[in-house]
Amino acid sequence: MRKSSLSALLLFTSLSPFTVAAADDALTPPELTAQAIDMLGKTIAIESVEGKGNVPAVANYIAAELRKGGFAEDDIVIERHGETATLIATYKGTGEKKPILLSAHMDVVSANPEDWTRDPFTMVEEDGYLFGRGVTDNKFGLTMMVQTLIRLKQEGFTPNRDLVLALSGDEETQMKTTMVLAEKLEGADIVLNSDGGGGGLGENGEPVAYYLQGAEKTYADYAITFTNPGGHSSLPRKDNAIYDLAQAALNIANYEFPVMWSDITRESFRQAAAQTEGELGKAMAEFAENPKSKKAIKVLSERPEYVGQLRTTCVATMLNGGHALNALPQRAEMNINCRIFPGVNPDDVQAKLLELVDNLDATIELVDEVHYSDASPLRDDVVAAVRKAVDRRYPGLAIVPEMSAGASDSLHFRAHGIDSYGVSGIFMKPSDMYAHGLNERVPVATIDGALDHWHTLITELAGGE
Repeated sequence: MRKSSLSALLLFTSLSPFTVAAADDALTPPELTAQAIDMLGKTIAIESVEGKGNVPAVANYIAAELRKGGFAEDDIVIERHGETATLIATYKGTGEKKPILLSAHMDVVSANPEDWTRDPFTMVEEDGYLFGRGVTDNKFGLTMMVQTLIRLKQEGFTPNRDLVLALSGDEETQMKTTMVLAEKLEGADIVLNSDGGGGGLGENGEPVAYYLQGAEKTYADYAITFTNPGGHSSLPRKDNAIYDLAQAALNIANYEFPVMWSDITRESFRQAAAQTEGELGKAMAEFAENPKSKKAIKVLSERPEYVGQLRTTCVATMLNGGHALNALPQRAEMNINCRIFPGVNPDDVQAKLLELVDNLDATIELVDEVHYSDASPLRDDVVAAVRKAVDRRYPGLAIVPEMSAGASDSLHFRAHGIDSYGVSGIFMKPSDMYAHGLNERVPVATIDGALDHWHTLITELAGGE
């Protein structure tokens, strides 16, 4: 395993006001890295948060860059959806195989400039990092894919299938544009999502593993409500909405959903076991071999960071009850947040929660519409392409399949039967991860490798030499 040598910096170029990571063994031509940094900065400057109506401006900017890079006018379609938008750009291939979708989102979460050390919507380079809202989530991935498609155009690459850039406009909120894209592009072969997976570095900068995201747990909130006639607190009765809620909360807390597994989770535990010592490592290896092992399940279930990889989890997160200090409560309600194992219907989880509440006076409702999907299979062609891309930076580095607790656009593509994989080109340390938080940043040194990562993935999967 070689040590990364991408920390050396080039002089400023005319293409970008930022320095460019480079070394004698740089994986990407320096001028392309500079162009990517320039594009990243320009997308950061467009405040594409909910309520601002600026996502179409991002789409128009990307479309203009694609046209300058060789895409025909008819190959790019922008559609408005209220204040937001989608962009679909097609790099036409020979049609020998079904299309590959390249997924990213143009919106970002909000950022209050008063809370940040720097203006969140002006990309700044300091101490080897680029700072700005969306610089990791997800304008980094968007930029790397767009720049790679432009590079392939310039190289004259002819893919054996269409490459379809599919950019959503509200991934951070409602994901309605994602649903539109997933339905419109149904029938594609695979999705390569820039908003998932990626490489991990230790705090010393050494590579730890590459995480290939192939599954996502379904996010669902359930509102459980108890009502009661109430009355004066000096005349207490046996039935009390708050007591009923408290008992229901305890019933839910004491229940464990059945253990489940997939190829993704078993392989993830197998890979993690090789790097984990002691009882925990043994439990991981045993579960990977026999997911019905009670001993392994017990050990893993005692660790909060792993219990979610074993089963659906539901936990109380908010509650509200009563209306006066001297009155019996007429209403008490709580929110139960569930992270549902891939393939499990949220309606079945709701039915189980109602059973656990065991109170005819209770009502339970989904707070928002929920979509769910199965895990994607560990396809040989995808794993081989990721293996080649990772080896160009860190030969032999472990590739660990990953099931995420959160949701990305992949969720909706999987729901339409398209195998979807989070394959970000970012390598970062845990201390660098500020997505959705203050002072979001990305290492400059990861850009060179990320561009090569996407170039390798696409050319491998689309038949390039």
